[in-house]
Amino acid sequence: MSPRHLEHGHHPREIAKRLEEGPKASYLRDWVYGGIDGTVTTFAIMAGVVGASLEARVVLILGACNLLADGLSMAAANYSSTKTEIDEYEHVRRMEERHVELAPDGEREEVRQIFSAKGFHGQVLDDAVEVITERRERWIDTMMTEEHGLPPVTRSPARSALFTFLAFVLCGSVPLFPYALHFPEPLLSSTLLTGLTFFAIGSLRSRWSPTPWWRAGLETFAIGMVAALVAYFVGDVLQGMV
Repeated sequence: MSPRHLEHGHHPREIAKRLEEGPKASYLRDWVYGGIDGTVTTFAIMAGVVGASLEARVVLILGACNLLADGLSMAAANYSSTKTEIDEYEHVRRMEERHVELAPDGEREEVRQIFSAKGFHGQVLDDAVEVITERRERWIDTMMTEEHGLPPVTRSPARSALFTFLAFVLCGSVPLFPYALHFPEPLLSSTLLTGLTFFAIGSLRSRWSPTPWWRAGLETFAIGMVAALVAYFVGDVLQGMV
């Protein structure tokens, strides 16, 4: 059931202030992406090492190497992919600027057909096309969102990379705590803590999703634990072969 509350105010002054500030970029996906991947890979490495019956210090060494190397790799990949999204947006925008300059009648027809499909007709449609195309920036902004489906808000590549790295390291450290702190049953403790981390990440994601918190948590928990079990059995099989 949807929550019975309003996420923001609707007084005219509140609306004007919110629209003036504009939409804000969200880095939730970067945090969830880094957190899940960090926890999965670190626990999978740990499970594989334990499955191969290696020493606890090997768990810590490989786990720490994974946190730094894979964390930086993930951050670099996210930086590049986010930068690519921005480059794509700029490329398409320059194309639209050129089309508006060289073929304005054709671009006006595109606007007309877009809003006609939305239910605008007659004089209302004519007025909408005139208002949108009388200002060049407004015209191009409309084409970017309506024709190409590109969002008006772009994320910072540096921030995306930073959030991914921090989430990777923080969440990925959880499976190593029982070994670093010399828990009596480190494998059991690590498994429990890792499972809770998976569930917590999924539950957090549900705050910005229609999926119930418990279902989102269980989905993430299942994905992570399957990856860990595969790594554990691979390590166990390889240990028996050498």
